[in-house]
Parts: sequence; C-alpha cells; structure tokens
Amino acid sequence: MLYHDFTTQEELDYQYDPTASGIDLSVHLNWYITRSAETRKELSHHLQVPYGPTRAEYLDIFPAAEANAPILVFIHGGYWVMNDTQPFSFVARGPVSAGITTIVLNYALCPKVTLDEIVRQTRAAVAWIYRNADSFGGDRDRIYISGHSAGGHLTAMAMATDWENDYNLPQDIIKGGCAVSGLFDLMPFPYTWLQPKLQLTWGEVLRNSPIRHIPERAGSLIITYGGDETPEFARQSQDFLRAWRKKGLKGEYLPQPGKNHFSAIEGFIDVNNPLGAAILKQIQTSTNCES
Repeated sequence: MLYHDFTTQEELDYQYDPTASGIDLSVHLNWYITRSAETRKELSHHLQVPYGPTRAEYLDIFPAAEANAPILVFIHGGYWVMNDTQPFSFVARGPVSAGITTIVLNYALCPKVTLDEIVRQTRAAVAWIYRNADSFGGDRDRIYISGHSAGGHLTAMAMATDWENDYNLPQDIIKGGCAVSGLFDLMPFPYTWLQPKLQLTWGEVLRNSPIRHIPERAGSLIITYGGDETPEFARQSQDFLRAWRKKGLKGEYLPQPGKNHFSAIEGFIDVNNPLGAAILKQIQTSTNCES
C-alpha cells in the first residue's frame, strides 16, 4: 500500500486531480477572473500591500465602508504551485457588502520555495494584519481566516500556530476559520503527480500536516467541500473535522451538494449563498459572544 487503500500512483493521481473527472478548469477560471475584475471595479481596494521582504509576500485589501470592521482573510488554492491573488478578488464582494474587510493573501510557490516557507509566509501575513489593522480600518480583535484547497491547508496551519511563543501575539488572534476543500494530511502527496514540483521531504510532510497539529484551543472552524469532489477530498475534510472535534474544539460541516472542487468557493460572492451565509454567521456569532 502506498497510502490507505491505494496501491498505485495512478489511483492517487486520480483522487487528487480535481479535473480528472472531466471538469473544464478553464470555465471556472474564467468565472473567477471575470467576477474578480468586476469586484475590483466596484469595491475600494489596496492591491499588493507588502507584508514581507520578498516580491510574493503581499496582500490585496478590500476595506469595508465603516472603520473598525471585522477582517476576513482568504488564502487561494493551486496546490502550492500555481495562482496568485488576482483571480480571487471576487471573494471580497459578499463579505464587504456585509461590512467585513476582506484580505486576499499572496504567497510564494513551490518549487521556488519550500512548503515550510509558504506556511511561514502565511503566518507572517496574519501577524502583519494583526499589527497593522488600524491602517486599513480593520479590527485586529476580529480576524477570521479562510482558504480553498491548498489555501484550506494553510488556513488550518494558521489556526495551529503558537502565536504567543513564535510571534509574541495573543494566542487567540484568529477567531474562526473556514476551510473549503482543504488538504489536511500530506502523506499521500510524495506519491503523486505533484511531487516533482512540491519536492516534499518526509519532515515537511509531518511538520505541515494539520491533522497532526490540532491546537489545544482555537476558534470555530467551518469545513466544507463540493458534493461532487473525489472520495479522498471528502475524506480529508471529514477526518480533519472529526479530529478537530475530538480535541474539544468547535467545528461544523457545511454540505455543498452539486458543487465541484472549483465551484465550491463561488459562494463567497454572496452572503445569501449557503457558504457566504455560514461565514457571515460565524463572524456575527463570535462578535456577539464577545460583546
């Protein structure tokens, strides 16, 4: 066995290739790009705000109309090897309409950098957001994080951060999270088509598998994925949610029937959509509990 019940690379490649079932990625990417261009025309924004020393370390910030707004961070997917923030501006439309400042986080990609470095950049970005929230009208005490696919993995890694010891920040700076089609156990990836670009070592796999690093305390977590995704994508999410709850942490599953890996994030565009509504409820509920 290579991993669980899988004996060949071909089996794993199919499970971890979101387009293997015949999905046309270009259709979804064009939707992302078109809606994101519209969003940038409609919403006030600050693009490519640096949070670190390298060219890839930047944020696209979409401020809410009112100051002292809650902050939603979104981390894009692309298997840690592709994409940047530009096609994902659309995720700001729904939250900003509800008074939530939205930040799309960029990071460097494998194989130019290691996965360890991508995780470090993600954490550094969250720390920068906390320390600089006043500069863009955000409330540093109401930071929430979300992400898709590889971004779902980075969401979980951010929520597992030892903020007190590693960054000299309050441990609870992330009040809640939403991982869409996330990847939480990296053990299969050295056996897949992605390994030539990821170049994962077993040490990196162990250090960066969120299911091995469930925190002792953390904010609430929404786990969701498309109903049409492969069994492995579904299992990854369900296993992580089970482990999260077993630790005594609050987690909920949001089903998305009829959605595939790429359409599962389209709900960010509208807070009346089940996904957008769930994220809004998480933020409002947490805010009400603290007030």
